[in-house]
Amino acid sequence: MRIVILGAGKVGTHLAKMLRGEGNDITIIDNDAERLSKISSVLDVRVVEGSPSSTKILGKAGVGKADLFIAVYPSTLQETNIVGALLAKRMGAAKVIARVNDEEYLSPDNRLMFNELGIELLFYPEKIAAGEIVAQLKRTTTSETMDFAHGELQVSVFGLDENSPLLDLKLSEFVAKLSKEELEQFRIIALSRGNNTIIPGPDTVFQYNDLVFTFSRAEGVDLLVKYFGQSTLQVGKVMIVGGNAIAAMLAAELHAQEIDVKLIELNRERCLELTEKLDDDIEIVNGDGRNSDLLFEEGITDCDAFVALTGSDEINVLSCVVARKLGVPRTVAEVENTEYIRLAEEMGISSVINKKLLTASNIYRFTLGGKARFVKYMRGTNAELIEFTVTADSQVTKKPLKDISFPSGAIIGGVVRGDRSFIAVGDTQLMAGDHVAVFSLPDSIKAVDKLFR
Repeated sequence: MRIVILGAGKVGTHLAKMLRGEGNDITIIDNDAERLSKISSVLDVRVVEGSPSSTKILGKAGVGKADLFIAVYPSTLQETNIVGALLAKRMGAAKVIARVNDEEYLSPDNRLMFNELGIELLFYPEKIAAGEIVAQLKRTTTSETMDFAHGELQVSVFGLDENSPLLDLKLSEFVAKLSKEELEQFRIIALSRGNNTIIPGPDTVFQYNDLVFTFSRAEGVDLLVKYFGQSTLQVGKVMIVGGNAIAAMLAAELHAQEIDVKLIELNRERCLELTEKLDDDIEIVNGDGRNSDLLFEEGITDCDAFVALTGSDEINVLSCVVARKLGVPRTVAEVENTEYIRLAEEMGISSVINKKLLTASNIYRFTLGGKARFVKYMRGTNAELIEFTVTADSQVTKKPLKDISFPSGAIIGGVVRGDRSFIAVGDTQLMAGDHVAVFSLPDSIKAVDKLFR
């Protein structure tokens, strides 16, 4: 696939790394020679230096023959991305998507207008991140869960601590404890251990600090919570440290859902801006969120959740650790350095938010030829969760799953067929129209994609 990326900033660089790993032909445009030199030194990509809105430069980059054009220019002027995307579409790019930094552009009317102009997707990474945090806080379990196939199935991630009932058990030993009815409710699909993601076999042993990934029917979540020794929680009061765009959108959304919100921001001028922007019922405090005495005075011990969005990975992680020590049951940290994510999870942080990974999830489905409705990165692993819709001539419809040469780095977890959902097993035979949840490591995605063609 020929992909042109406009912008060699953090998001553009991460996308190039991810998409180049899939064997795509990548070209990156930027007018900053230093940024281009940095990315070309670590990735096998073509770089073109020049103005992001120059038709000559766009033509040199080959946008007229591009299958996908991604405008993520690292500029405060979102018009740069919009203009670049519109020009690319007019010059012949098959699909174009653009990053924006204003919610106004995402209104239904504006989305429709830009879609009519040829831009297939507008995305705002900060809004995506705020939405993800809201989704995490709405979950009743202390593990990370997400809806799949419109809520028919759920994907959950459980961390194994020293009190977990699964510790030192083989997968086969755990399965032997379950009834036939319980086995139909969920399936363990992967473990994340250190820097490795493991598709487990019968002899795989659960270990301390493992992250266990599961598929389940919606009614099977309570069963998982029981077996993994997790607790349930309803969030009614949230403390946010940091006043960036994500924090502002998060505070507004939580307040709209009648959740009590207190936001602490160090910069006084930003506090005044937030006071003008947000509802009067949202309490804005000018102070240092790193100060545990301040957090205590502001009532952190009464909070159900603590969210750290300061712009500093280190501060976010450490303040969440402090919140946990002060008794807050659920903590969320924004961590932009992907190397810190696993460390943050090992320190007991409930959820880690990374804008680059979330943005990549939204963009990645465009590289799968329209067959995937949904792509999601899961915490603690570089694997992806993909929802495929089965077509009549797909290879996966020819035989039961046990007889299909499915890649070893991928596994089918669940299937939605009409109004019925079920966990996939060896005897399952897929049918046209099925919605299928696939958990796949990066090097297996192309092979999986071919099976669903």
